[in-house]
Amino acid sequence: MPAKKVLVVSGKRKTAIARAVIKEGKGRIRINNIPLEIYKPEIAREKIREPLLLAGDIWKNLDIKIKVRGGGFMGQAEACRMAIARGLVQWTRSSHLRRIFMEYDRTMLAGDPRQKEPKKFGGPGARARFQKSYR
Repeated sequence: MPAKKVLVVSGKRKTAIARAVIKEGKGRIRINNIPLEIYKPEIAREKIREPLLLAGDIWKNLDIKIKVRGGGFMGQAEACRMAIARGLVQWTRSSHLRRIFMEYDRTMLAGDPRQKEPKKFGGPGARARFQKSYR
């Protein structure tokens, strides 16, 4: 019995980490066991769908299972999007697909290293200071 090809890729955005398992199947995509078709909110669903639309019909014979945790809903969506895009490029080994993703949006394959700056003492946030009053 031949071994089945299974690919595990990850995507990160801010504090969200998405782990995608890609294998041959019927084109089912699930995020935390929720099918992509009913994933909420809609704007996050459309963000996740971007690499699938750019790739064409390549993903229709693949099953993609994504586990994502940490961060907010948009950070999670962008982490999922990165995991899907990286997985499709690795699965197909296509430099053409890689170029399409890079030209559309570089953050699909290359991560965005920006993080929230930590809060410091003397103020309510990272840079803002408490106001002074002399009267």
